[in-house]
Amino acid sequence: MLIEALKALLIGIVEGITEWLPISSTGHMILVDEFVKLQVSDEFLALFLVVIQIGAILAVILLYFHKLNPFSPRKTATQKRSTWRLWGMVAIGCIPAAIVGLLFDDWVNEHFYNKVTVALMLIVYGVAFIVIERRNRKREAKLLALQTPRGKHARVASGNDGDEAEAALFRVHTVDEIDWKTALKIGCFQVLAIIPGTSRSGATIIGGMLCGCSRTAAAEFTFFLAIPIMFGWGLVKALKFFATGLAMTQVEIVVLVVGIVSAFVMSVIAIKFLMGYIKKNDFTVFGWYRIVVGVLVLGYFVFECAGLLP
Repeated sequence: MLIEALKALLIGIVEGITEWLPISSTGHMILVDEFVKLQVSDEFLALFLVVIQIGAILAVILLYFHKLNPFSPRKTATQKRSTWRLWGMVAIGCIPAAIVGLLFDDWVNEHFYNKVTVALMLIVYGVAFIVIERRNRKREAKLLALQTPRGKHARVASGNDGDEAEAALFRVHTVDEIDWKTALKIGCFQVLAIIPGTSRSGATIIGGMLCGCSRTAAAEFTFFLAIPIMFGWGLVKALKFFATGLAMTQVEIVVLVVGIVSAFVMSVIAIKFLMGYIKKNDFTVFGWYRIVVGVLVLGYFVFECAGLLP
C-alpha cells in the first residue's frame, strides 16, 4: 500500500503542475505511466486519472473563492450581479465541450489516445504558442513606437510603456469584460482539447488571446471553465465505474485520496506561479517546452516500436 501511495503521490504532483500550465497533462501522464505503473485494475485506473482532477479544481475554488462567490457578504449588489454574469459566461463557454465530449469522448479515446497523437499535438500547439506570441510582440513593439514621441522633447521611456502597449493590444483585459460571443468562441477552442496532448488550458488560452483577451484574462477564464467541465467529467467517469458493479479495494481508496490531495497542493502552487509569471512574461517558454516534450514522446514511441527499449 505504501508503494502504491507513493506512486499516486507522484502522479498527483504531475497532474497538479501540468493541468494548469499549458503543457498537456495527458502527455505527461502517458510518460509517467510508462515508468510508474499503479497496481490497480484497468477500470479503476481510468477513473483515477480523471477523478484526481477534482483536487486541481478545488485549488481554483480555494484561490478564487471570493471572486467566484456571488453570495459573499463583502460584495455590493453590483459586484454580485457581475459574479453571476461571470458564471453565465462560464456556462456559455462550457456548452461546446459538453456537447462534443458527451457525443465523442469514447470514440476519440479509442482512436486518438496514443503516443503519436499526443506527441504531434504537443508539438503543433507548442508552435502555435510561439507564433502567436511573436505576433503579439511585434504588435506591441509597433504600438509602443507609435506612443513614444520623437525629437529633442521626447520623453524617456518608462516601465509603464510596455503595460500600455499590452493594454492597447488586447480588447479584453479582465474576465469580467468577456461577453457571451467571446465566451462561446473560447468554448469552441476548448473542444479541441478532446484530442489527447492538446492541453485544455493551452487550447483555451490560445483561443482567448486570438479572441482579444489579455494573457491574464485568458488564463483566469481557462481556470473557471475547468470547474464545471472537470467536475462533470469526473462525475460521468464515477457513474460509469459504479454502474458496472465495481467497487474499490482498500489500496485503491488510499491511492485515490493521495492522488487528489497531492494534485490539490501542487495545483495551488502551479496556479500562483503561472499568474505571477505571465504578468511579466509571455507563453513562449511553454511553447518551446511542449515541442521538447513532444519530440521526447515521439522518440520514445519510435524506439519502443523498433524494440530498442528494454
